[in-house]
Amino acid sequence: MLTVDFTHFPLTAGDTLLDLGCGEGRHVINAYIAADITAVGVDLSATDLRTAQARQRPFAKVGGHFLLQQADALQLPFADHSFDKIICSEVLEHLPDYAGALREIQRVLKPGGLLAISVPRAWPEKICWAFSAEYHQVEGGHIRIFDSGQLNGEIEQLGFRRYKRHWAHALHAPFWWLKCALWQRQDQSRLIRAYHKLLVWDLMQKPWLTQTLEKLLNPLMGKSVVMYYRTEESQ
Repeated sequence: MLTVDFTHFPLTAGDTLLDLGCGEGRHVINAYIAADITAVGVDLSATDLRTAQARQRPFAKVGGHFLLQQADALQLPFADHSFDKIICSEVLEHLPDYAGALREIQRVLKPGGLLAISVPRAWPEKICWAFSAEYHQVEGGHIRIFDSGQLNGEIEQLGFRRYKRHWAHALHAPFWWLKCALWQRQDQSRLIRAYHKLLVWDLMQKPWLTQTLEKLLNPLMGKSVVMYYRTEESQ
């Protein structure tokens, strides 16, 4: 399930791309498949990185490079201006020092480079928090709710200029509300299991009905806000 839309974040052969907080590899693998680029994924979780490596193997190809590395978002092991493009999707809400991560992104992105950032949208996230304290108190959970306008202002103060914004995953918002409302017995809930099957069907089959419904609902209740930036040509 992709959150970043590569229509708004075009990849060019020869690009060097960083997926910061790549998890199990959804964006970095899709970027590697899409173009002959050097796709680098970093994450703190060695387990997630092993999963990402296994998922990428069937797509190995001639042309482009795929690299994974365990690293801290606050101390990236890369030289200044190393990357043409950076993705940071559903990561900042987990980090105590998200501003430090943004400064590292600024450091390693080339002048004129592109950045895609997504975080949970505020009002759907507030409903999750209201239904369940455990949702955001679990280890590695969300530790803040972002105001996207304020976050955008902080990013633009670092020399980025936003060129596109959209919302994503509207059909997932009610699913998470249900999980939070039934947190203690979610594993036994037939409704949650049925909804999960619907989401998997949508992901795998991409039927016209659910795909169109999500596009219509995303501006109203998309669970994530996705923002795209370009850096200044000279920094």
